[in-house]
Amino acid sequence: MDDMNIKSAIEAILFAAGEPVPAARISLILGVSEEAVYAAAKELSDEYSFNLRGIRLLKLDKNLQLCSSPEYASVITKTLEHRKPPMLSQPALETLAVVAYFQPVTRAYIDQVRGVDSSYTVGVLLDKGLIERCGKLDVPGRPSLLRTTDVFLRTMGVSELSELPELPDISASDGAKKLEDAIEKLNTVGENQLSIEEIQ
Repeated sequence: MDDMNIKSAIEAILFAAGEPVPAARISLILGVSEEAVYAAAKELSDEYSFNLRGIRLLKLDKNLQLCSSPEYASVITKTLEHRKPPMLSQPALETLAVVAYFQPVTRAYIDQVRGVDSSYTVGVLLDKGLIERCGKLDVPGRPSLLRTTDVFLRTMGVSELSELPELPDISASDGAKKLEDAIEKLNTVGENQLSIEEIQ
């Protein structure tokens, strides 16, 4: 398959999928290497940007996804007749910050850092697709482990967790300080990034 056909095939797959697709899966389907998939995706992304297209191609860790350009968010919102959604609540942002910077974590760890029960907030973030379960801790009771998702990466406008601002090393016993710094770091990525609108 030549480069032009690879790009067209990737574009068609991502458009039809409407959600992140693993590059490895695209590689298997098209019968080309993952390097070729990433190279073609990069060319497509550059073409979209150069031609000021209304869509973007995002690399989310090892996945690829098509989405609308942020510049057209207002007209998309008007077209879909959605009201501007509320921001995530402070408890939700606190919980998300703990998961983002200390993952994988248990709900008990989140409770310890926040100092309050986080059951409801964890449920909200799971429902919104910002976090997910990723196994169980090998201790009595086998509590679920939580981590962030590709939806979180897209919402934050980054491709990998390593692109988040670095969090200073803090004593594990200083939960309040850890939480304060984690939230501050998330906020530096972009004000108003974490709106419900961005994750629907």
